[in-house]
Amino acid sequence: MKSINKLGLGTVQWGLHYGVANQSGITEPGTVTAILVEAQNCGIQVLDTASLYGEAESVLGANPLQMFRIISKTPRFGTPVIINEQASQLIQVFQQSLQRLACQRIDGLLVHHANDLLVPGGSKLVDALLELKAKGFVENIGVSVYDGAQADAVLEIFKPDIVQLPVSVLDQRMLVHGQLERLKKEGVEIHVRSVFLQGLLLMPLSQIPAYFDSIRPLLAKWHAAAQEQGMTLSQAALSFVRDIPYVDAVLVGVENLAQLHSCVEAFSVDASFDASNLACNDILFVNPALWRV
Repeated sequence: MKSINKLGLGTVQWGLHYGVANQSGITEPGTVTAILVEAQNCGIQVLDTASLYGEAESVLGANPLQMFRIISKTPRFGTPVIINEQASQLIQVFQQSLQRLACQRIDGLLVHHANDLLVPGGSKLVDALLELKAKGFVENIGVSVYDGAQADAVLEIFKPDIVQLPVSVLDQRMLVHGQLERLKKEGVEIHVRSVFLQGLLLMPLSQIPAYFDSIRPLLAKWHAAAQEQGMTLSQAALSFVRDIPYVDAVLVGVENLAQLHSCVEAFSVDASFDASNLACNDILFVNPALWRV
């Protein structure tokens, strides 16, 4: 039985209605408490949240968090130039995050949108992160990226402690193009998200929205591959990412205790999943930010 210490929880569903397969809306605070108690019992360590996730930080902060590694993220700036005012805003919003989380310090703070680092003045945000780290408010600093080009560009600017990035059986871009290996050689901790592509990979083929019609044959092939290898969709999706040697944490979102138990059980299977010939390189389908559903 595989150890689940690589499994982490994303918390966006606890503060926002999120996910193409989400039927139940925002998770109730009482359910979050139950999930956290059970997650701790299971040995889950990483909780990934953000100032942009609605009430997620406040919901988390109503619970004891000492046993978890809390990772949060900066605001999104989205401006053509970063100036001192935005670096100050990063620090101010982070202090608000600490208040909402009821924590004096947290394990990690990531730049939520890597492009904020890649515009003129982006280094000011790095300086702000380094200042928070030097003062002991965060142990690790880093960035969330969407693709390999961003990962490569970030490494030209600074060496993050943590990079969060998407990988799944369909989205193997950064594995194939070498960014995972390069980040690991640089000593970066790699946290993987979008393992289920917002639940798309777990949906019955009959319920998949028409937007995905052009990759429906690939999705059918994915379902068939899991069945042929004797695995559930969840087991196949999780074990593929879990067994990538460069990956340190696999983040999943759960809306209730049943989903948590299902993920823990699926993550713990001994079998590995062969996802060769399942990669999709069309950005319109592997980047949920671009979906029109």
